[in-house]
Amino acid sequence: MKCGFIGLGSQGAPMAQAMIDGGYDVMLWARRAESLQPFVSTSATVAGSVRELGEQVQFCGICVVDDAGVCDVCDELIPAMAPGGCIAIHATVHPQLCRDLAAAATARGLYLVDAPVSGGGSAASDKTLTVMVGGSDEALKIMRPVFETFSGLLIHLGDVGAGQMAKLVNNSMMAANLAIAHNSLAAASALGVNREAFVELVKVSSGRSFAFEVGSRIQNASDFAHGARMLNKDVGLLGEALGDDASYPLIRDTAQAFLQAALKV
Repeated sequence: MKCGFIGLGSQGAPMAQAMIDGGYDVMLWARRAESLQPFVSTSATVAGSVRELGEQVQFCGICVVDDAGVCDVCDELIPAMAPGGCIAIHATVHPQLCRDLAAAATARGLYLVDAPVSGGGSAASDKTLTVMVGGSDEALKIMRPVFETFSGLLIHLGDVGAGQMAKLVNNSMMAANLAIAHNSLAAASALGVNREAFVELVKVSSGRSFAFEVGSRIQNASDFAHGARMLNKDVGLLGEALGDDASYPLIRDTAQAFLQAALKV
């Protein structure tokens, strides 16, 4: 299987490298030439366009930033790929977009799954990403060996869109937990508790969490601006996906104060 990859950012680039390390023949495309620079000394080849890549690969992973970027890529990729080809949406986007793209892909005889990932650039480099898959059993069976080159945990959550829904809930929970951690640290300081000592205490106590560990490294909410932009997008997408569901307001409201402070809204 010849593989393509589009979206060579801090997470996508090491995913593509893991596929190369796994022995796959990999073709890349990027809007910016500098994104391709780390691959100059590898076996990867470079396509001149998304269409050119699509015409030559049987699998393509997409790890661009947002819905608009995924649409732009798929508008060129889906018509270019031969029947039997596979597409994995690794970006975190609206679940309905993935369902719509899957329908377009199926009409062309292609397989499409949503497979957002969790763990960040460090996990991608370590080949230990968590991959959340939404799609058919048949599609996952074909794509699993590719995913296993960069995953530590691969979970099949249901039909197309299920991976995105799980990722949005997870990221929104992370945002809410960060808000709680940030304000809890402020509360401890207001009570005169030594910050460093409090952090060490919580790390081995019932209040511990991954979000607290992240929050303990943040002195000011604005220090987390880059991460907050991504989490804010995902909290918004979760709201769109849930609609009027009663579970959303508490998650949103808990997360928003911290995210807005981080973004200086």
